[in-house]
Amino acid sequence: MSAFAIDLSFSHDWQAEILPARPAILPARHFVYPRDAEEVERGALEVLVRPQTAGKKDEYGQPFLATCALGFRDAAVPTGIWAAPSPREICAVSGGYTYLIDTAEPERFTMIEYRPVLEVRALVDERLLLFVGHRSIIAWGANGLAWETGKLSDEGVAITGIENGVLRGSGWEMISDKEKAFAVELGSGKIRD
Repeated sequence: MSAFAIDLSFSHDWQAEILPARPAILPARHFVYPRDAEEVERGALEVLVRPQTAGKKDEYGQPFLATCALGFRDAAVPTGIWAAPSPREICAVSGGYTYLIDTAEPERFTMIEYRPVLEVRALVDERLLLFVGHRSIIAWGANGLAWETGKLSDEGVAITGIENGVLRGSGWEMISDKEKAFAVELGSGKIRD
């Protein structure tokens, strides 16, 4: 993993630093995602997170180390950190494996089911973080999973634009062996005909 993405578009109640390697001396609080992951032996994204002290703006509490198992060593999949629609959550992506971690209670996390996520896109006005997979898209909101589209493609989803609450894109259709356009309502995830 060489280049890291950092997107802090959403307001957030934490500070985070991507470490070049696991520290020789681990902090008192260390969490592995997913729990007891054998994948960590293949590599991991190490993120030092400092959650905001409850009720005190710009005052940060005891840090924790988030060790996020690596999905794939491929430049085509993202690696980095994103602010999420919920200010308490951090989104850490390690070679396409995607983890949403509650920084106030780091034992609470969600791993996005796509293996891998191919693109992460913050839609601040819609308060959504999009996770693009090979065949569909997941939207994550302030309260967790907002929606997941049905199948948009047989292999490869490309977002071509977002306007007036509608996401437009294309995906490859196996039967016709052609790119097929699609439109998705951002409020519901419903695919338009």
